[in-house]
Amino acid sequence: MLLPTNLLIGAGIAGLTLLFTRFAPQGRKLTIASILLLAICGFSPLGNLLLYPLEARFAPWDNTQGAPDGIVVLGGSIDPDLSAARGTAVFSGSVDRIIAAATLAHRYPSARIVFTGGSANLVADDAAKEADTARAVFERLGIARDRLLMERASRNTVENAEFSKALVSPKPGERWLLVTSAYHMPRSIGIFRKVGFAIEPYPVDWRTGGRRELLRFSIYALDGLGRVEVAMREWIGLSAYWLTGKTDMFLPGPMPP
Repeated sequence: MLLPTNLLIGAGIAGLTLLFTRFAPQGRKLTIASILLLAICGFSPLGNLLLYPLEARFAPWDNTQGAPDGIVVLGGSIDPDLSAARGTAVFSGSVDRIIAAATLAHRYPSARIVFTGGSANLVADDAAKEADTARAVFERLGIARDRLLMERASRNTVENAEFSKALVSPKPGERWLLVTSAYHMPRSIGIFRKVGFAIEPYPVDWRTGGRRELLRFSIYALDGLGRVEVAMREWIGLSAYWLTGKTDMFLPGPMPP
C-alpha cells in the first residue's frame, strides 16, 4: 500500500467515501489531492528523477580485466505462475537479464551460470518456480545444461544472495558477475557484500536514457506511473534493508580503488 498508485487510489476512495459524511470538505480535498498527485506521477518527470540515481550508481562492466569465473543472474524475468499455467516461458519486463546472461555465457564458455529465483508470491503453488522455467529458456538459447546451476528456493534478494553463495561456494580470487536491472543493482550489491559474496556488477534493463531524460514528461500516464512505481519500490527496499541490517549502506556504490 506504500507504492504510489495503491496509496493514491486508496486515498481517493477514502475521500469519495467521506463526501457522504459530515467530513465532506476534507473528503473533497483528499479526492482532489489524490487525483492531482496521480497526474504528477503519471505525466511529470518524477519517475526519471527517482530512477536516475539508482541506474547511474554503477558503470557498465569493464571487460578488459579478464574473463569471469561465474555469472549470477537474479530472477524477475519470468512469471512462474503464468509460465506453469501456459506450459511455456512467460516473460516480464526484465527479460534483459536473461538475454544478457545468455550473451555472456556464449562469450565466456568456461564461466558457470547461476540463475537464482523461486517464487516471490506470498501464497503460491510450490510447483511454480522461476528457475525451473529459466533452465529450459537457457537451453533453448544454446547454453549447455551442465553449465547451469538453478537455485529455486529464494523468495527475495536476500535469499538470492545467501542461497547463491551456498550453492557455488566462491573461492578467493574468483571473479563473479551479478546480472540484474540497473535500478536494482545498488540494493543487490549491498546484500551480496553483506553475505560475503564478492561480486562485480553487470547492470542491464535500464528504464531511463540517462541525464538527458531527467526532465522528460510522459505522453502516457501508465508509462510515468510505471517508472515511479519501480523507483519507489526500490527506494523503499533500500530503506528497509538498511534499517534492518541487511545492507551496510543506505545506497551501496562502487568499491573504492
